[in-house]
Amino acid sequence: MSDTRWLDEHEQHTWRSFLTANRLFFDGIERQLQQDSGLPHAYYEILVRLSEAPEHTLRMSELASTSLSSRSRISHAVARLEEIGWVRRRPCEHDKRGQLAELTEAGLAGLEAAAPAHVEAVRRGLFDALSPEQVAALRDISDTLVAHLSDQPVWPASDDHP
Repeated sequence: MSDTRWLDEHEQHTWRSFLTANRLFFDGIERQLQQDSGLPHAYYEILVRLSEAPEHTLRMSELASTSLSSRSRISHAVARLEEIGWVRRRPCEHDKRGQLAELTEAGLAGLEAAAPAHVEAVRRGLFDALSPEQVAALRDISDTLVAHLSDQPVWPASDDHP
């Protein structure tokens, strides 16, 4: 006897639709960022997280965990952003083993230049297709999945939504 909990027809359809929608959406977002800004989405996310952090600075380990990425992958991405002058690393004053990633003025300017087209792509690819009720349902479903699948807080942690 198998203990496999097979998906029924409705669940299978939902799963495949969810998977296809995610791939189409994120492929479009990745393509838009690459074409308009020359940035992969992962780099854009790093810039956003740093821009929202106090003093535009985060510990590398915190940047990795909040980005749901490995430390080595974040280190590589930050190194690339350092090469173009958008991020700088410096030692952590309180922990000599730790490093901080800091968004530079050039990085903030690059993010500000990339943001309008990126936000428009998100709006066009996601929000324009949904009613306000569907947006609320999507947020509820997404928050539930994040809580179920991760120990990370919903990003950004905020209660000021409709």
